[in-house]
Amino acid sequence: MWQLFQFPLCPFSRKVRLVLAEKGVGHELVRENPWEKRDEFMDLNPAGETPVLVEPDQGITLIGSQPIVEYFDETVDRMPMIHGNAGMRAEIRRMTEWFDLKLYREAVEPLMHERMRKRLVTRESPDTKVLREAMRVAGEHIDYLDYLLDHRRWLAGPGLSLADFTAAAHLSVVDYLGALDWRGHKQTKDWYAVMKSRPGFRPLLGERMEVIVPPSHYDKVDF
Repeated sequence: MWQLFQFPLCPFSRKVRLVLAEKGVGHELVRENPWEKRDEFMDLNPAGETPVLVEPDQGITLIGSQPIVEYFDETVDRMPMIHGNAGMRAEIRRMTEWFDLKLYREAVEPLMHERMRKRLVTRESPDTKVLREAMRVAGEHIDYLDYLLDHRRWLAGPGLSLADFTAAAHLSVVDYLGALDWRGHKQTKDWYAVMKSRPGFRPLLGERMEVIVPPSHYDKVDF
């Protein structure tokens, strides 16, 4: 069976978990704290980053969320993630990259550092200035999602795609950390409620990190 080395609040791990669930790919979760840099994990991925997916019996090791999800999109027909004509596929990849690079760099990563790593790893107090800026930028990204959803059924176009699962994975981490203000964002809130209602999302919403408690609305579809 596939083994997914993942960290519960890693948005890239969550992205892979959502896609594996949609594809119906059985797997075992192996928690990996990236900051520990275990020798066994570093042997799998010298970058020391999650996620990593391993099939020991077949000798297959897949590293990184995008290579993993594209591997299964090419090998499992169920629930295509990158679909449509060439232009549609390009837009799905553009939006996926937007969330994995821009949203992560500008909002998700600083929030994770200030509200998670400092608490779990270094025992430092968060920098409130960094937190405020990351929350402000997260709000700007939600504004962009509102705009997209005013003009499209889903984030990359008329069909549910990898862009939606990627965005939902990142936003679920920000929401867990209590850094999203959903007021005035009906379009994105309604879209996110639909994403949360999918069966593959429920295990993520039921998990809790030690010493970090999410807001009361976090696991509610109707929030």
